[in-house]
Amino acid sequence: MRAQDALRLAVPRLQEAGIEDGARDARVLLAHALGIGHDRLTLKLQDEMTSPQEALYDEALTARMARQPVAQIIGRRLFWGLSFRVTRDTLDPRPETETLVAEALKEPFLKVLDLGTGTGCILLSCLKDMPMARGLGTDISDAALQVAIGNTRDLGLEARARFRKSDWLDKVTGAYDLIVSNPPYIATEEMPQLAPEVRDWEPHQALTPGGDGLDAYRAIARGAPARLMPGGRLLVEIGPTQGVAVSALLRAAGLEDIRVLPDMDGRDRVVAARKPGGDSCGCA
Repeated sequence: MRAQDALRLAVPRLQEAGIEDGARDARVLLAHALGIGHDRLTLKLQDEMTSPQEALYDEALTARMARQPVAQIIGRRLFWGLSFRVTRDTLDPRPETETLVAEALKEPFLKVLDLGTGTGCILLSCLKDMPMARGLGTDISDAALQVAIGNTRDLGLEARARFRKSDWLDKVTGAYDLIVSNPPYIATEEMPQLAPEVRDWEPHQALTPGGDGLDAYRAIARGAPARLMPGGRLLVEIGPTQGVAVSALLRAAGLEDIRVLPDMDGRDRVVAARKPGGDSCGCA
């Protein structure tokens, strides 16, 4: 079967399964089955597919119809222009999280701490664009840490990034001029409303801390000030309704210059704060 014919048959299968952007996903999965980049697919549509390629494509389509995220099926996600390994043990890096990276890179830093690192996408993206910096990523999941370590090797950052198992800041020592985190923030009552791709396929401990969704911020607010250098910054991703509550937690912890930043869609996405002291640019 020609690749073009396989694609033509695949699109209605995905659409009938309720996949909103079935045509796009069918193309991405076909490129994966052919072992080529998505940008080269048009050049290969007239080629005959091998039996293994057809089997791999059918397997990928079946997984997608079961609502498995595309990034998990192909094992990769593009974030901040970099390719990251993704598994069921990690969150799928999302475009809105790039808001946090963009804010982090607005000021220089030398030592960065990433709490709940997952794939390592935030830490490693920050380090790629700040060549003099070094960083530590922590996570409570051994499996997630292994994914992050693999991404570090893939990006050639082994000399500047290290990882440690820690429940937030429990095992963290030293001081940092930047602390970043995309913690679990979904409230228990909100979990059933999530898309199946998220609710059924991504690790729940990376999605929700239970209760009102704020427990991770409480832990970070308790521990981060002691690990920030004077003038150091804290940046945390939030859910779009949590700006006021998280700001209050950080203010009560003694942090200042607290701002709520929007993502590309205009929704509250990041709370930024600073430890008092240091110079005006926040450099320690």
